[in-house]
Amino acid sequence: MKRIILLSVLAGGILASTSVSAQRIKKSDVPAEVLSGLSKKYPQATKVTWEKESGNFEANWGGKSGEDMSVQFTPAGQFVEEVRAIPTSSLPAGVAAYVKSRYKGARISEAGKVTDAQGKTSYEAEIKGKDMIFDENGNFVKKEEE
Repeated sequence: MKRIILLSVLAGGILASTSVSAQRIKKSDVPAEVLSGLSKKYPQATKVTWEKESGNFEANWGGKSGEDMSVQFTPAGQFVEEVRAIPTSSLPAGVAAYVKSRYKGARISEAGKVTDAQGKTSYEAEIKGKDMIFDENGNFVKKEEE
């Protein structure tokens, strides 16, 4: 009986975690307004892969991983934000200090410069598989809960 309950709990946890994270989708599943918004704002975007995340559509392209640049649009085609991959050494100094003090021995595996629709800049740092968000000065803002 305990085994059945444990398996049910694990299966429920896996389903819950996959339903909240970004899902890869085909270009044919992306609304025309979103495709139009991308081509107008980023005509240089090629070999784009698509994900659906929190109700928005995310386009990824560039670099060896195909994710040096990502942008999000609402289903109506309105620009939400862009994230450009940057070297971890380009993060504001406060980010490294935060990570060192809170995550002993951890390293930042990926970094990005985020610019939202209003032009506000923030930074993303991936630590132990989780995205941490910092303001333009390197002050911790929040941990992304995907």
